[in-house]
Amino acid sequence: MYLLWLNFRYYVLHDQKLEHVEKYPYYEEKLLYSEGSESSISAKRRPEEFVEALAKYDVISFDVFDTLVLRPFSDPTDLFYVLGNELNYMDFQRIRIEMEWKARAKKYKKEKHYEVNLEEIYTILSEETGIEKQDAMKKEVELEYAFCFANPYMKKVVELLREKGKRLIVTSDMYLNTKQIKKLLELCGYMSFDSYYVSCDQKKSKNEGSLYRYVKQKEGENRTYAHVGDNYISDVKNSEKQGFAPFHYVNVNAVGEPYRPYDMSVITGSLYRGMVNSHIHNGLHCYSREYEYGYIYGGLFVTGYCQFIHEYVKSHRIDKILFLARDGDVLSKAYEILYPEEEGKWEYVYWSRLAATKMAASRYKYDYFRRFLYHKVNQNHTIQQIFKSMELEDMIESFCACTKFLAKTLLTDRNVEEIKKYFITNWEHVLEHYREQLQAGKLYYEEVLQDCKKVVSVDIGWAGSGAITLDYIANHIWKLDCEIIGMIAGTNTCHNAEPDASETFLQSGKLVSYLYSQRENRDLWKFHDAGKGHNLFWEMLLDAPMGSLKGFYLDEEQKWRCEFKDVTVDIEKICEVQRGVLDFVQEYTVWSNKMSKMSKICGRDAYAPMVMVEGKMNSLYRNIFIKMVDEKNIGAN
Repeated sequence: MYLLWLNFRYYVLHDQKLEHVEKYPYYEEKLLYSEGSESSISAKRRPEEFVEALAKYDVISFDVFDTLVLRPFSDPTDLFYVLGNELNYMDFQRIRIEMEWKARAKKYKKEKHYEVNLEEIYTILSEETGIEKQDAMKKEVELEYAFCFANPYMKKVVELLREKGKRLIVTSDMYLNTKQIKKLLELCGYMSFDSYYVSCDQKKSKNEGSLYRYVKQKEGENRTYAHVGDNYISDVKNSEKQGFAPFHYVNVNAVGEPYRPYDMSVITGSLYRGMVNSHIHNGLHCYSREYEYGYIYGGLFVTGYCQFIHEYVKSHRIDKILFLARDGDVLSKAYEILYPEEEGKWEYVYWSRLAATKMAASRYKYDYFRRFLYHKVNQNHTIQQIFKSMELEDMIESFCACTKFLAKTLLTDRNVEEIKKYFITNWEHVLEHYREQLQAGKLYYEEVLQDCKKVVSVDIGWAGSGAITLDYIANHIWKLDCEIIGMIAGTNTCHNAEPDASETFLQSGKLVSYLYSQRENRDLWKFHDAGKGHNLFWEMLLDAPMGSLKGFYLDEEQKWRCEFKDVTVDIEKICEVQRGVLDFVQEYTVWSNKMSKMSKICGRDAYAPMVMVEGKMNSLYRNIFIKMVDEKNIGAN
């Protein structure tokens, strides 16, 4: 129907400049799951219920890889990238796959089956590459031990079956031998199984059914059997043909693959997808959509951003990290998880654009009027509300007396200049209202910046004004003599009205951006569009369960105190998003410690999961956060 409509417009209406659908500037063609939380796809019967079904059989057989144990990679062969780094050998992942197939082809030619062990693979690999066989074999096995972990769902199932006294066996098609498989399962926390049947030792396989026949010969033909595995052919169809009751455990990566981004660097992408698929789709838990938003779409970004901050701090000899409220709340928690040894080197500090605009009004008068007046023109704000937001209530009477306006008059494009003129005429009186806030703020930041000469202030973005104003106030008004460098996740983009607003500072290094800028990841700089709500989706990841800072004030004892806006967001939802983010950070820490320098997350990779949220989000999924986004906008106003 759409094609007919285009033809009608072209040939009948002679519309030869048809607007075509905007071309999506990325390779991703993935969709977001919107019928509920993504983990609901894999919501299985409770382990107790599954155990009741399995316990009816005399012998219960389990596949190993992708069933009893999982790996943090979306493809099991991606472990060979890590091994290639260990061996210092280029293109090792591809070579290792090639050598395995050569070993299997050689085996079939000689013995009419494809079952090989690790030594046979590495014999050929060593001959063709020059890699020392024993050392390489040892390293591969050690990496399997290090990266495999127990499937939490299956571990619970096995434990419950063990309590019932059932006979549990392992049946696996694998080049690791029985001894290696047994040790791997023990390292993953499984108690010993009653028997192990491994294809490379028995020279039989599940893939063509002979291993199942061998199991029945050894265990007893008169017994009843069940088999649990992830491969639909080998573990389901073939076991059923041999008289086993099949129980299909769907591969976590097969379930998650339609929803994971692939426009990423190969190692980071595989680790990210494997982690998310294993966590979300193992079947033990069904998470909230808010939790999944944090874990799936925010975890990689927060982890990478903290890595970026850490590296910058080390290389530039920074004295302290200031995580600015409120976006810095979850970032500071993540940083503590990743770098616990740096306690005392960072601090979560109170700051906001609202407080900064008032305190820096003497210098940044243009921004002051833009924020308090021009951004609120024709939005049904009364003059009384405008004066109150500026904390200038005592000036309303004077203003109304010398103008034709009433306090209830609405701010419009027709009267905004006259209101601005009044403030400029009484500018010193305006600034006097913020003297106390400057004094209180100085008392606070004197404590924060004590003994510091160079710090970074961390924020989400986008123009970087938070860091610039803080630096000006700290050094030119408070005279604290401390250089403050702004670190932001992303900058203004080509879609902003002021795309070049921060370029001076980005070029000079006064501001540093992680995800993109005009100079780095320009595809993202062209894609990210605040007008489409992109900024808000990122801010939702870093939102905090607390009101934003109104300003600093002095108490009766002339000590600093803070006042905050009332919390307008759904705190429970915010906490769920943060929980998801921090769970990812915690888990990523485990794997990064095992990957040496291979776990660094670049800005382009960190953005990749959110491309789907911003570019492919359908209306059903968007509605999940529409209330949170609306409340955030209200809070900002």
